[in-house]
Parts: sequence; structure tokens; C-alpha cells
Amino acid sequence: MKINSENLNINLRHLRALHAVAEAGSFSAAAAALGIVPSALSEIVRQIEDSVGAALFDRSSRPATVTPLGQAFLDETGPLMLGLDRAVTRLRQTAGLEAGSLSIGASPSAISELLAPLLAEFMRDHPALSCMLHDDIAERLARMVAEGQLDLAVAGRALRSPDLRQRPILRDAFGLACPADHPLVAAKEVRLADVAAETLIGLDPDSGASQLLLQSGAVPRALLQPRITAYSTIAQLCLIRAGLGVGLLPQNAVTLFNDPRIRFVPLTDLELWRTLYLIEPAQRPPSPAGRAFVAALERRFGHLAEAGE
Repeated sequence: MKINSENLNINLRHLRALHAVAEAGSFSAAAAALGIVPSALSEIVRQIEDSVGAALFDRSSRPATVTPLGQAFLDETGPLMLGLDRAVTRLRQTAGLEAGSLSIGASPSAISELLAPLLAEFMRDHPALSCMLHDDIAERLARMVAEGQLDLAVAGRALRSPDLRQRPILRDAFGLACPADHPLVAAKEVRLADVAAETLIGLDPDSGASQLLLQSGAVPRALLQPRITAYSTIAQLCLIRAGLGVGLLPQNAVTLFNDPRIRFVPLTDLELWRTLYLIEPAQRPPSPAGRAFVAALERRFGHLAEAGE
């Protein structure tokens, strides 16, 4: 926006002085409202009048009255002053978490036991805030954090990026997700060889869980080529609950619904862990709401304050 250089002699202090005199009805009352002496207020108004080359108040009357030129200027700048006051109020409210919004990304398995209880407490403490929760796989969430669409995310590790900071929160072991009436649920010991490949329900290959299974080297190739593939953990668990098969998943993912119809079965010959990370922007200052929620996470998980990369 181009600003006329001649307007630079009139600033916000001048405008507030003009509007204060007009609203208070006199220089003395306006000076008291502004917390300055009348002579200082008279000098401020005189500076404006010198800048425009015309009187804005008629001082021959007692009290001084606004001239037609001054009234026209007040009418034109009045909406600007109101807009500025509203903007400053919103700024203060947002900074103080009296208003604003929080955008969080999360892998589905991070929501139920980790994020939901903390978010409930956070929203209770800040009732004027609104919140949007976006669930997806780690890479897409990380991209949204880097691009400013999300304040933060809690998910598996995403690819390293100078635009992101990733701090570990907690980890859980992989095992087998089974329908509650599946024969393996009652077995004393279950190994990978006991899992029928044709019953396996897999997850989107781009998901963090699938990538960990592919990279582990411990999972037989037959178990990496599922007959059924689900896009999300929620869809995968729904299929398992319906009895369509079983799945290789981290324990927190299996207990996402806390549904007794889905059971987590440890695998004695699979030593594979999934770590959940707090994903934050590294190059962009956090929003006030984002900063406050990260602080709540740090209080809940003390090691976050020391960890990082």
C-alpha cells in the first residue's frame, strides 16, 4: 500500500486527541480522559492544524467547537479508529487466549489416550478458544505444520526437515490386533509364523506404521503384502472388529476405541516399537494458542523440555 508522504505528519496520537476533544466536548475534559495536561493536548491539536493549514476547532466559542472541516475529518477517520480499537482488542484477547483458535494434527492412535484427555483439560481452561483436530498420517500432518495449516501435530516421525522440530513423546510396541473371538487371543504365546498372511489387513503404505514394518527386516514378506488394505487406522480397526482379519499395529493404535471386541496380542518374536513425536514449526513463531498447548504437553510429558532435534 502506497502512503502519501504528506500524511506522515499526522499519527495515531494526533487522531486520538482530535476524537477525544470532540467526544468530551472540551479540551480540559479530553485532556483529563487522555491523562495529559490541557496545554499538551492543545499543542497536539495545533500540530495537526499546522500540518493541514486550517483550523479544526473554533476556539472563539466556549467551549471550543468542531469546524465543518474538522467534523468531516472526524467522520472519515471515525471508522478507522473503531476498526483499530477492535483489532487491538482482538489482538490482546488472542494473545491472552481469551479468543483465537488452535489447529492440531494427530495420527488416530494418538488421540484417544494421549491428546483427548489433555485437550479436554486445555479447552476447559480456555473456554473462548476454538479447536480443529485433523487426523492423518505423519507425512501429511508434518507438511501441514510446515506450511502453517496446523499449529502442531502428534504423530509418528516424519521425514527430517529444517522447517520442522520433532520431539519424542512416548513409544509403544507392535503386536497383533485381533477380533476378541479369534483363536490367537487365547493362545499362551503367539509368533509371526502363527499369523495367516491371507487374513492380514494392512494399512496405507505411506503410513508410519507400514513404513516401520517394511523397514524392520523382521516381518516376513508375506505379511507385508496384505490382501485387504485400509487407508486409516480407524478403517483398519473397523474391519478387524467386523471379523475380516487381523492387523499388525502398535498397542495404542489397537486400543484406540477401548473396544472389548478388539484385542491386542503381543508377538514374542517381534521387537518393534513405534514412537510418537510432537511435530512443531522450526522456522515460524508459534501462535499464542499453539505455544500454550505445547506448554501443557511439556507439563504432562516432562522429558519434552529436554528432548528435541
